[in-house]
Amino acid sequence: MSDKVNIDQIAELARLNLKPEERLALSKDLDEILAYVDQLQELNTDQVEPTSHPLALENVFRQDSVAKCDVGDRVLEHAPKREEKYFKVPKVIEGQS
Repeated sequence: MSDKVNIDQIAELARLNLKPEERLALSKDLDEILAYVDQLQELNTDQVEPTSHPLALENVFRQDSVAKCDVGDRVLEHAPKREEKYFKVPKVIEGQS
């Protein structure tokens, strides 16, 4: 059983019903994970700038431009019911008309 981690407590908190062989495997896995974290803790990061993203993020902007889009009439051709340039659908919300 792991010295660093109480597998029974973790299983209870996570509402897991672990078999004995699963407890043993989980204990081994968690020990390896914690050993790796310990290695990371030993790294000297004094000269490393804190960051929230591993890569620099930069917005890519483009010029806004107006484009003509005349698909409305073609779309309305397939509407079962329409009124002027709008789809006409049954009322779905009660209240004001």
